[in-house]
Amino acid sequence: MTSKNKAKGSAWERAIVEHLRAAGWPFAERRLAGSRKDRGDIAGVVGVVIEAKNTATRRLPEWIAEAETERQNDGAWLGVVWHKRTGKGSAADGYVTMTGAQFTELLARALDIQTVIPVDGQTDEAVAS
Repeated sequence: MTSKNKAKGSAWERAIVEHLRAAGWPFAERRLAGSRKDRGDIAGVVGVVIEAKNTATRRLPEWIAEAETERQNDGAWLGVVWHKRTGKGSAADGYVTMTGAQFTELLARALDIQTVIPVDGQTDEAVAS
């Protein structure tokens, strides 16, 4: 990778980390490169592997396969690719891509959380009172 491409990739990883921290994941950080078994680009979101991509050429099948390998290496339950949207600088404007199987797992886990912590913030005891 050329130093220009490396700089673009590093800047995108930093943008993702800043976005995650602002959204409530204070331990999000860039993962150091060089491990024999790659575990993604962003750490600090428990159970989730994030592969960051900042390139004009979209290679979704390749990227998803890479994220899946990294998810397995990390023992995580979710692996996603967070790629920069052309013409946009914010991580919030980027795209997050995953397989349909990963998406349904995400939905199932979100449903489990809503069952424990109701969406309106009230517990069953508060509703019964």
